[in-house]
This record gives sequence, C-alpha cells and structure tokens, in this order.
Amino acid sequence: QVQLVESGGGLVQAGGSLRLSCAASGRTFISYTTAWFRQAPGKEREFVAAITATGGSKRYVDSVKGRFTVSRDYAKNTVYLQMDNLKPEDTAVYYCAADPGGTMSSDPKPWNYWGQGTQVIVSS
Repeated sequence: QVQLVESGGGLVQAGGSLRLSCAASGRTFISYTTAWFRQAPGKEREFVAAITATGGSKRYVDSVKGRFTVSRDYAKNTVYLQMDNLKPEDTAVYYCAADPGGTMSSDPKPWNYWGQGTQVIVSS
C-alpha cells in the first residue's frame, strides 16, 4: 500500500511559478510510476505529466510542455511538479497518482493510488 500526500498549491499570478510535491509512504514507492493529473470545476480529470520509476522517461500533455517539469527524489520518497509561466487555464485541483504496474497512461483508470489533491489558482 502507498499513501500519497500533495502539497505546494496556492494562489499565484499569471507568469508565476509553483512547485507541487507528492510525498509517499512505503519503500516500494521507488518502483512505482507516478503521474500528475488535474481537474478544473465542471471538467473531467486531465493528465498533466508522468515519470517512470527510474526517472528515465517522462511524459507531458502538450499544453504544459516547456513550462512544467516532473522529477523525483528517491531519498525523500517524493515526486515534484515544477510549474513555471503559469496561466489562468492551469487553475485546477492537482492530484498525484501512482501505480506499481508501470503504466504511463493519460487515462486515470489504470492508476491505482491517488492523493487528496492540492488547489492551484492562477489569477490573470
């Protein structure tokens, strides 16, 4: 079992930056792929980024490429999402997800473990 806790959300002006953290319990987390999803009010949950267990492969949705960076710190059992040049359309609740099976899917369904989410609001 893995428990995920997100933090780092907040209110920021357009063009600003935030770094989200996803802290995990359980030593097996280092073998899990991990992803970030987001959900804006009235919209479906959307894939943002994912990183393999080794960190050797990353995937991003087109709308955040060049602005967001996903990374992981094995010593801290934490995955990060560095968000730069934020836009109002990035406003959403951001969720961390993890899976031991190696999925990098943009579909939320294969991801087995989820955090509670952290709110990001980008003002124009």
